[in-house]
This record gives sequence, structure tokens and C-alpha cells, in this order.
Amino acid sequence: MSSRIVDKPSPGYSDLVILDGVGLGVEDVVRLAEGAARPVPGTEAMKRVEESWDAARQIAATGRVYGRSTGVGANRTEDVPTEAAAGHGLRLLRSHAGAIGEELPARQVRAMLAVRANQLLAGGAGLRPSVVTALCDALESGAYPVVNEFGSVGTGDIAALAQAGLALAGEHPWKGAGAPQPQPLDNNDALAFISSNALTLGQAALALHELRGLVGATQVVAALSLLAVDGSHEAYAAPVHAARPHRGSAEVARRMRRLIGAADRPTPPLGRIQDPYGFRCLPQIHGPAHDAADALEEVLAIEINAAAENPLISPEDMAAYHHGGFYQAQLALALDHFRLAVTQVARLSTSRLSTLNEPAYTRLRPFLADNEPASSGVMILEYAAGAALGDLRAFSAPASLGHAVLSRGVEEQASFASLAARQTLRACSAYRLVVGCELVAAVRALHLRGLRPEPELPVGRALELAESVLEAELADRPLTDDVTAAARLLDRFTDIWRGSTS
Repeated sequence: MSSRIVDKPSPGYSDLVILDGVGLGVEDVVRLAEGAARPVPGTEAMKRVEESWDAARQIAATGRVYGRSTGVGANRTEDVPTEAAAGHGLRLLRSHAGAIGEELPARQVRAMLAVRANQLLAGGAGLRPSVVTALCDALESGAYPVVNEFGSVGTGDIAALAQAGLALAGEHPWKGAGAPQPQPLDNNDALAFISSNALTLGQAALALHELRGLVGATQVVAALSLLAVDGSHEAYAAPVHAARPHRGSAEVARRMRRLIGAADRPTPPLGRIQDPYGFRCLPQIHGPAHDAADALEEVLAIEINAAAENPLISPEDMAAYHHGGFYQAQLALALDHFRLAVTQVARLSTSRLSTLNEPAYTRLRPFLADNEPASSGVMILEYAAGAALGDLRAFSAPASLGHAVLSRGVEEQASFASLAARQTLRACSAYRLVVGCELVAAVRALHLRGLRPEPELPVGRALELAESVLEAELADRPLTDDVTAAARLLDRFTDIWRGSTS
């Protein structure tokens, strides 16, 4: 990548993401992580980096600055002799590059690089500007450093970032072609680079993007199930949600009316008075999940654009402020909240799956079976969905309840936001499978009943899409491939859900 820096994309470069340390969003991080956009540092942001770099060296040369002229952690009281300062940075990176466990996939490491580059452009780290350019080079070329999974307890991703720092210095392996030229990192760069939660933030952004979309897709699947059981539209009526105006619940109800073509004030059904909770309480359960997603995104928007390095270099008053801005309580709590809310949505999907298996609601044979005696139909899907839901429940355990006392008692608390981010990412595949089971059953029930929504309705388009990938055979057979195909289809259902706003 060239070193050209701009404030606005040039004409014809719609795939640019301007890194300015101020306005990077979750969707931008995802695009950069997936190689769908090219990063370009903004002019004013690079000026901040240069000013911070100049100030940091002057401050460290005239006073004691944590990690630059002293050791770190419990070694903070040990001064680094002037003659040893040049090598102190590399020793710090080497000693801290001890992350363990599986190597992380490219997408997660690239998300970390994108977040870290943008944070540095906020101007509080005080490290050499060429590091920002090197990170952008890697993001553009596709190269990424080898980073292992475990090493953070939510007070800084120091092990993962030390591995990335050593890679930048030419002492740690890269994967993919186009690794940037080695950087001459010293005592003024090392701690400044690793003092961040960039990996946790990148993983959280990826998880939020995927799960928020899947929650929306689940509503489309629920709409198909609602039609399959002749469900009532009353639970989504505008007066109901005007009387209890939670933002998320009201929006879910409004979208459901658009998905199925229901009136704002639907006519009560002639049959049963009210449906099971899987349908009747959908707005009250999906709504909080969307609210939790919004709350998580607000936290991420701050952290991704924050100068949270310790110490914070302030060129304006030539000071290095030592602080605890790296502590990720807000993020850990927001991630825990989001996972708990998403698990409620998945659990409701299993409730609808049970309703689809019940003849009292479908007027079909139990388990949507064919006409062969004692056929099992989709019976096993309840068990499979329940098993996947079990994983979701385990992943939903609040990571923020964790505790650690480290570095000879100097660091006596931990947020475990890093664990919360990993758990949220891991929840994605299990969640997909739970909802995939419901989709297979809903499509089968509609086929057996000969029901088809109007093709111009969003739910009609969803059924056509599902029919294009799901096997129509009703005889007893393994349903593994059906559920796998349905789970993959959910991303396209997300697009239908997003199109139901008007």
C-alpha cells in the first residue's frame, strides 16, 4: 500500500474505509476483517499520531513513564537504565508474546489489526507513525500475524498484541503474502502498541454483526411458522405496543406486520383465542435482543475509537497520564447481556418447533410425518435443536463473573471481556443450527398444508428461497443436510428482514 493519506475517498473507490480514530464503526471493522475494503489513514489523524510520538519521546526522556523508562506490572518500580532503553521494547514484546492455544483465523486477527490501527490514530499511544502504515499495509495485502487464542483476561490483549508487535519487528511469523517491512520498535513503541483490547473488540464486532443479523433472520423464520399454524396477528398489533412502548419490542412487532402483510389493527381470529408464547411473546423476547445489540454497539463505537492506552500521551500539556482506561467492564457486561438476550430468542425458536410438531396446531400428523404408519417425520429435530441450545446456554454464562489476581497482586481485578467476546463468537454456529431446525419444520408444515403466502410479501419471498435449497421429500430420512442448508440460508433471510423496514 502506498503511504497516501486522505480525509475522503477518491471517486471510484467505494471500498475505502477511512481510519481517523473517531468514526470507525462495527460494519467497517467487519469489512476490513473480510478483506472487502481498503483502509486509508486520514490526514488529520496521522498528524495526531506524529504529535503524540514526538511528545512521548520528550516526556520519556525527562521523567519516569510506565513501560518506557520502567518495567511493567509489578516491575513498574524498576527503572530501565538509559543504556538499556533501546532494547527494552523488544524484550517486553518477546516476554509478553506468550499467547497459547489454537491459532486464530485470519478474519479475527484482521479485525484486531483494523481496530488497533484506528485506535492508534486517536492519538494517545505515542508510538512511531510508521506502525500505522504497516498495519494498513497488512490489511490491504491480506497478510496477518500468527496469533494464539488465550492470553487476555480483559485488561488488555497484551499477549496477542505482543505477537503482532514481534511480527511487525520481523521476529514472529506472518501468514499470507505481503507482510509489511519490519519496524524498528523500541522502548517508546512496545507498551504503546500492546496497551489495547483490540483483539477482544474485533471479535466482539464480528460476533455482533453476525448474531444481530441472525436474530433478524429468526423473525422471518418465525413468520413462516406463524403462517403454518394459522397463528394470530393480534400479538403484533400497534395498539398493544403503543400501550407498552419498549423500543425494541415495538419495532419487532412492526416488522412482523410488514413480513406477513398484517394490518396495524388486525382482526381477531375465529379459532383459538391466543397462541403459545413462541408466537405471542415474540416481540417481548426478540425486542430485548435488538436493544442489547444496540447497547453493545454503543460500547464498541466508543472503544474502537478510543485512545485508551496506559499511559495516555497528551501532547497538549506534555503529560503522560497513568490510568485504568484499558479495563473493559462496559464491554464485558454488554457482551454478557447480549448473549443472554440472544439465547432467549433461540429458546423461543425451540418452542415454535415443538408447536409445529403438534397436530392441535397444524392439523397434520404428529411430527409432520408422512402417511406411513408410525413415521417419525421431524421428531429428531427437537432433540438436535435442544442439544445445540444447550451449548448456547453454556456460552451464555456471564464471563464478567470471573476473577483474577495477577502480577504479584498489583493487578487484582479482571473484566474477562476477552472470554465474553470468544463466547459470543462461539454462540453463532450453535444459534444457526437451532433456528435451522425450525426453518426445516416450518417449510415442511407449509408444504403439507398446501399454504403459500402472497409471493410479493417478504415472507413469500422467504418461502421461495427456502424451497430452492431444501429437499421436498417427506419420507423418513436423515435431516442433517436439510438443517445445514437451512442454517446457511439464514444470512439471506437477514436481507429479507432488513428489507421489511418500510
